[in-house]
Amino acid sequence: MLKSLRFNLEDASQIIIGSFALAIPISFSEEAWSLSESLPFFNIFLLLLLSFCFLSFYAYQSVFQANIKYKQVAFIFRVFIAYLMACVVVALILLAINKLPLIDETMIAIKRVIIISMPASMGAIIVDGFDKE
Repeated sequence: MLKSLRFNLEDASQIIIGSFALAIPISFSEEAWSLSESLPFFNIFLLLLLSFCFLSFYAYQSVFQANIKYKQVAFIFRVFIAYLMACVVVALILLAINKLPLIDETMIAIKRVIIISMPASMGAIIVDGFDKE
């Protein structure tokens, strides 16, 4: 029970590697860049909501094995930290390839991170769930 409550460097590295694995091919995709320019905010919000729904579902079933009765805080923390870390990884990749226009077009940069973070966060939580009992 205590293992699921802790978040350590191994968990962080699994989340980073999992998000990196799925963020790389999508970050280099011109389709993702174009979507960030054309997709309305409602759709971006929907992607964000879907990300959290799928992350929660997977974490509940796989990481916590449908037992969060005494672990609600750990469950919520794990879902949010996985998404946040995936966003940071995506932002760093986009920054490295000069596709994160934070100063000139802040909204496009944010939309781009949210779009690419959806699959990246799923990769993060899946890899994080591999070694759970």
